[in-house]
This record gives sequence, C-alpha cells and structure tokens, in this order.
Amino acid sequence: MQSIPVDTSRLGALRCVVPPEPKITNQETKEVKKDRDGKTVYTVGLSVRQDGRRASIIEVAVTGEPVGVEEGARVKVTGLEAFSWAMGDRHGISFRAAAITPVPDAAAPATSHAGKGGGA
Repeated sequence: MQSIPVDTSRLGALRCVVPPEPKITNQETKEVKKDRDGKTVYTVGLSVRQDGRRASIIEVAVTGEPVGVEEGARVKVTGLEAFSWAMGDRHGISFRAAAITPVPDAAAPATSHAGKGGGA
C-alpha cells in the first residue's frame, strides 16, 4: 500500500468532531488495534473545510492517545498520509497521522488601561 503525503495547510481549519477512541480491528471480539511496538492506535474524526466550501469528515488513525483533543477543538495534524485501499467490491481512502494535537485558543486581548491618567 502506497502512502500519499497530505498538505494539511490546504485543508483549512481542522476541528475534532469525534474524540479519540481506540481503533477496533474485530467488531465481534472488540480487539483493539496495536502498532508494531504494541501501542494502541486511536481514531479521531476531523472536519475539514476549505475556503467556504462544504465540510467533509475524515477519520484519522494515530498511534497513542492524542492528549487534550476534545470534540469541537481546533487541532493540528502532523505527518498526515492517505492510503488507497480495496477489499473485494469495497474501496476507499484511509488516513494516518504521526500526531494530532490541540490548537490553543487565541489569547484574549489585553485589557485596556483607558482609566489611567484621568478622563473627560
């Protein structure tokens, strides 16, 4: 399977719409997917919206639980790759990232000191 690097700067604002949850490899046994090192793989649902166009939702797999990523939070995705897959009559694209981290809210504007120096 060939990986295709994805330029996240072209995806607009990324926002978490489904918080991280362990990726299940077998729905019957509820077996959790692990990477080569035995670490749990998580899935995060992200909304992608470009230049006022309609939003799309992608599910991104990432090794290790993304700390601080909550529903509604803006996120930064590092090392996003896409993979084309096919199984019988089914086919699609899956996504994997090196990391998903929350984007801190913009700092609140500094309070004005208009009251200093007297007034009119």
